[in-house]
Order: sequence, then C-alpha cells, then structure tokens
Amino acid sequence: MNWHAVATAMLPEHLLLAGIVVLLAVEIASVKSRAALALSLLFVAAAAVAAALLAFAGADIDLFPGHFSVRPAASLAKAIVLALAVILLLMSRDDFERGEYYPLLLSSLYGVCLLLSADSFPTLFLGIELMSLPVYVLVLLAFRRPESAEAALKYLVLGGAASATFVMGVSLLYGESGSMAISTFSGALGAPGALATVAVVLIVVSFFIKGAIVPFHTWAPDAYEGASVPVTAYMATIIKAGVLLAVARLFGTVPVLRPMADLLAILPLISIIWGNLAAMRQQSFRRMIAYSSIAHAGYLFYAFLGDGPGRFQAVVFYLLAYGLMNLLALASLPRHEDDAVRDRMDNLTGLYHRDPYAALMIAIAMFSLAGIPPLPGFIAKFLIFANVMAAGYTTYAVLGLVGSYLGIYFYLRVVQLMFMSAPTPVTITHASRRLARSASLICLVAATLVAVFPGWVIGLL
Repeated sequence: MNWHAVATAMLPEHLLLAGIVVLLAVEIASVKSRAALALSLLFVAAAAVAAALLAFAGADIDLFPGHFSVRPAASLAKAIVLALAVILLLMSRDDFERGEYYPLLLSSLYGVCLLLSADSFPTLFLGIELMSLPVYVLVLLAFRRPESAEAALKYLVLGGAASATFVMGVSLLYGESGSMAISTFSGALGAPGALATVAVVLIVVSFFIKGAIVPFHTWAPDAYEGASVPVTAYMATIIKAGVLLAVARLFGTVPVLRPMADLLAILPLISIIWGNLAAMRQQSFRRMIAYSSIAHAGYLFYAFLGDGPGRFQAVVFYLLAYGLMNLLALASLPRHEDDAVRDRMDNLTGLYHRDPYAALMIAIAMFSLAGIPPLPGFIAKFLIFANVMAAGYTTYAVLGLVGSYLGIYFYLRVVQLMFMSAPTPVTITHASRRLARSASLICLVAATLVAVFPGWVIGLL
C-alpha cells in the first residue's frame, strides 16, 4: 500500500499528531500564548471532518493487516468523539489558560482514535493507555482544591488495576488461542475451556473497572469531584465513550450467551440501582454526575446483551445523546472563584432567578439524562432496552427499566433547586463565559436534531 493511501486513511490520527507537535512548539516558544485553544480547535475540528468524510466515503482499508484498519463505522465513531471534543475545548478556556492542557487532551484523543481502529490486542492496549495516561495529569493540572492530588492518585490506581487485569486476560487468551487478534475474544465467548472463560472474564472485568461498574467504582466519584469541570466532562463523556466503543469492537456482532450474559447483566444492573441511589444523597454537582455516570455505564453495558447488528448502533447513539447532555450541563454550570463553592448543589438554588439561560440548559440536560421523552436520552434508553428484550432477556430489561426510574428523583431535585427555591446570595463570575455559552448552544442544537431526527441519526450508524 502506498504512502498516500496510508496518509489519507489515517488523516484523523495524523491531524491530531500534527496538532500535538504544533502545540508543544507554541508552548515552548511562549509560556503565556493564547493560541493554544485556537490551534486545538483547528486540529480537532479538522480531524473530526476528516473522520466524517472517511465514513461517508465508505473507506474500508486494512492499513496494517491484523493490527490497524479503517472501517466506515469506526470512522463515524471517531467523528462523533472528536466533535464532542470540539465542544469540550470551547468550554475549557475559562479553566485552562495555560497551554499544557491542550497537547495532553489531543494526546488522549489520539489514543481514542487508535483503539477504535485496533484489530489486535497490542494495538488496543496501546490505544487505551494513550487515552488514559494524559488524563491522570489532567485531573491534577488545574489544582483548585486540596483533593485534586488525591483524586489524580486514585484515578491512576484504578487505571493501573484495569490495565493489569486486561493484560492478564489477554495473556491467558493468547495462551489458549495462540493469536493476538481481537477476533479471538468473540470466538472465546462460547468456548467450553476454563482458560478461555477466565481470560474473557478478566478482560470484561478490566473494562468494568475502566467504566466504573459496581463494585469497581469506589474511587471514580472522588476523581470526578477533584478534577476541574472540563476534565470531569472529558472523563464522563469521551473517556466513557472510548471504553464502551473498545468493548463494542471486542464483542463485534457475536451473540452473548449464558453464563457470560449474566455477568454482563447483573453487575451493570447493580450499577444502575446503586448509581441512582447514591446520586440522591450527593451535595456536590460533579459527584452527582459521577454517580450518574456509574448508572449510565450500567445501561451501556446492558447493550451487549442485545443482538449483534443493533448493539453497535445502540451504544454509539447512547454515547452521543449522553455526551451532549453531560457537556450541556457542565458547560452551563455557573462560575465561581472558589471551585468547591461552584461545585456545591446549594450554588444552584434559585439559579433561574439569577441566570435563566443557565438554569434552562441544565434543566434540559437533567430531563434528558433522566430519560424523559421526547429528549434524546429517552430514545437512547429505548434503543438499549428494546435490543435487550429482542435478544430474549426480558427479565433483565424490566429490572433495568425499573432501576432507571430511581434516577428521575435526583435529576428532578436539581430542577427543583433551580426553579422552585428562593435565590441565595451566591457570587457568580460571569467573565469569559461566551465560549462556554457557545458550547452549550451547540449541544442544544445537536441534541434537538438527534431528538427530532433519531431515525436519520441511527441510519448513519
């Protein structure tokens, strides 16, 4: 294959790599340069457009056979993730004026793109680590409260445990099959041997740790709370998307049978129930989002109980709807000089009387995350549970649906605080909020299109 074909097929990755190099050069040349945000937006947006063009052109190329390939579905998933990253960058300027944040973010995005095209376990592992390692630094980068260092350490330990479990599972699977191709995972799902079963369970558990599934969720809320708002948004949306899309690549279209189906249902079901119950008691908005993320990870892992062809569509659509609504809520969160004060739920009391726009945007996000029709969150949950029922797991679908009702309480509690409580004398900093407002408007427009034309969006996936 000639260099031109390789350069074209890997254009999203090459653009991100070029952006990292340029940003590092700018950072070295000028410590207080304001060009970092503009350059990051340029390269990430260009990478998103390149990925979308590859998807719509139907590019289906084995660039490095057995290790890296470009498929239309993977390119479209890259385009969605990178588009969410553009929104994230818009809401990042208020928290990150220094340039270190931007090359780290692009490095993590490079890892996400790499794992979406991985055909072998070494490439997949490389993508996961490139995605994860910069985030440990990002959690600590905007040191605004004493808990930030502890949060970064806990997130590092979680990531290390997930990586070790993944490598152990892959080693056992290689010993069983003699191949490092990720297709061996789907082949091992129904294999009778104990070695293959243990390998599959270890690999699944590693992604449970990455996705903060109960009981591997313990430190995830601490990491979300200790990080700055943009980094919390990144972990809740794009990191979550990378993890679930990697799982989707592993499972492919192979149906999941018992007893593996029970593992994929029971722990995610517990996550749905526990995440929603624990979120009710939180006084920190970011910690509430963390427990909400745990519950939504349960819904997403439920998707793998569904039939093969519809599972990828359900996962990508859910990640799109979930990502837009999380970014909308966090982009609209009022600013405050004290990060701990900004994060308190009390800060939202009477918000509608102080900032009607922010209150309306957060309310829309809460209604969608709760699954209230006709918002995109409802359609996303409908797709998940419809696929689970179509696969014959009606009991799990009903239990998951009942567990999802628990989440309505704490989402509506946020709305009640903003609209039905007397305003409190909270000092809000409105400076430099234009880009964050722009990010929230983009989320709103995109979510409206997804809600009005869900069939068209699903047809693209």
